[in-house]
Amino acid sequence: MPDQKVSWKLLGEVFLSFLKIAPVTFGGGYAVIPAIEQEVVEKRKWLEEQETADVLAVSQSIPGAIAINSATFIGYKIARIPGAIAAMLGMLLPTFLIVIGLCAVFLHIQDSPKAAAAFKAIKASIVALIVYAGLKIARSAIFDKTTLCTVLATTLLMVVTGMNPVFVMLSGIAVGILQVKAKELLGLAVRLNKEDDHEHFVYKDYFIGDGI
Repeated sequence: MPDQKVSWKLLGEVFLSFLKIAPVTFGGGYAVIPAIEQEVVEKRKWLEEQETADVLAVSQSIPGAIAINSATFIGYKIARIPGAIAAMLGMLLPTFLIVIGLCAVFLHIQDSPKAAAAFKAIKASIVALIVYAGLKIARSAIFDKTTLCTVLATTLLMVVTGMNPVFVMLSGIAVGILQVKAKELLGLAVRLNKEDDHEHFVYKDYFIGDGI
């Protein structure tokens, strides 16, 4: 994204954008990913799809709610510290108000069959949003044999062992570094994303791909 002048107008747009996105986090932070991509990449064009995917990956690998982490990272990339604060406040405010409101209402309707049916439907819808988010990220994250094998191996590892996702991510970092070093020694190309299909680059600080 080209540099933008940090102005009150831009900060207001960042705040309002995440203010609209925040209610989608109902049911889990991963459900917000499609909404973030639609607003930030497709509508506003503040970031490229690959940049957003990288931000989301980092947001998942650090402590805290993915929705808040993602908003803060994206806000920072758009307008530095003021943008990070605007995005974080935009994401926090409606969530805080919704939770307070739901707590008050839930005490009165928790035994209602209609309320139970509504929450059951919401849970099913959230699963669809999470699957959609995973597919969107996969489009930019999986682009060669190495990344595909990494996804399959880590998924199997988590399903079979129930390993904490944090340790899986840390293991991925270590494996990635080793793969890059091995490829450099073998003289193989190391690609950062699918756009590099017809070019050869070597990245010493990142893991990705086998250029085959």
